[in-house]
Amino acid sequence: MRHRQAIALLALVGFFVSLYLWLYKIGAIGELKCGAGGSCEFVQSSRYAWLFGQPVALYGVGGYLALFVVALVGLQPRFLATPAPTRWLAALAAVGFGFTVYLTYLELFVIHAVCRWCVVSAIIMTLIMAIAGAAVLKRGQGAQSSRS
Repeated sequence: MRHRQAIALLALVGFFVSLYLWLYKIGAIGELKCGAGGSCEFVQSSRYAWLFGQPVALYGVGGYLALFVVALVGLQPRFLATPAPTRWLAALAAVGFGFTVYLTYLELFVIHAVCRWCVVSAIIMTLIMAIAGAAVLKRGQGAQSSRS
């Protein structure tokens, strides 16, 4: 249960980070607060800030929202004992982590600029992936030892 609580909290924070970047990208926020250097604006204005006609940050909003909803559903009493929410969290986290690795690669080796907000999001997604992966492994080991 604690892993679902932790993922829900992290996903909520990630949602707000992505929402902030998306609102900037669509022009609802005039200036991106990123500190000295302007790397956030540089990354957000690159051609890689769009994917399939949508701002990349919008995918983050959707991904974190999906993780948050699944974690909350998994905290409902009728789902506490079932492994399905944990498996869904791990699958969503794996997709999000893979996307994060791709975006970080673009920042470091293609764009040659690093957005601090993107780094925060990458750290959040990495933590979610670690927590979800550990929960799946722990549940799998528990199932194996009960069969022995």
